Amino acid sequence: MAYHFSKILSGRFEDIKEKVVEALKEEGFGVITEIDVQATFKKKLDVDFRPYHILGACNPAFAYEALKAEPHIGAMLPCNVVLQEINHEQVEVSAVDPVSSMQAVKSEGLAETAVKVQMKLRNVIESL
Repeated sequence: MAYHFSKILSGRFEDIKEKVVEALKEEGFGVITEIDVQATFKKKLDVDFRPYHILGACNPAFAYEALKAEPHIGAMLPCNVVLQEINHEQVEVSAVDPVSSMQAVKSEGLAETAVKVQMKLRNVIESL
């Protein structure tokens, strides 16, 4: 089973990032964290790396449902969405598949929430 949904888009990295953030908003998610992997690797390791950002997306209502069902699930939140430059003017956008990532946790309530979040994240990727 795949652990992510992906789509390759043509355009500038920053423009695509704006589209992703807007698509997440349309599905009720906000970006609560952002990691610029390229900048971090340059600063900490002094190595060059392609543009690569990890966006931590959160839908508060679903996060609340998940935490009520399983109090330790915060270790697996928020939902990550990755943007990585494939080549000049092409960016791959990937979102975690919450159903796949939650399989290790045996909780019926959590499984139901994961399916709802999966549908929302699929909608985000498909809308791009």
